[in-house]
Amino acid sequence: MSADGQELSHWFDDEAGPVVRPYAMTRGRTTSPGQHRLDLIAVVVAEEYASDPEADNSLSPEHVDIVELCRDAPQSVAELAAELDLPIGVVRVLIGDLVQDELVHVTRPVPPAELPDESILRDVISGLRAL
Repeated sequence: MSADGQELSHWFDDEAGPVVRPYAMTRGRTTSPGQHRLDLIAVVVAEEYASDPEADNSLSPEHVDIVELCRDAPQSVAELAAELDLPIGVVRVLIGDLVQDELVHVTRPVPPAELPDESILRDVISGLRAL
């Protein structure tokens, strides 16, 4: 209740439930201590040996959701943000926390500059056809 006796309803959405600001999920952080540069297409994989994330009281529900989604199948940072309906910046911080806790690891795609040249691939295909 407010000082004038009216209910403070701006913190509750009838359809969504309590409103939680994204910065509250990250405790005001914009990066996590062990955070790597996480591109949108970086793939997050749950560690096989990680303990049950739901049993860890230090993890938020969003942390647990990320680990569970990645246990089903590796997920990109963009896919996780879309699935959880959270901003990319928040998801990056949460993933960084999970990397530090060794519950997930991140693999990055090969940068385009390091991919083989198309002409080399064509030569390889031609050589294989010649066999």
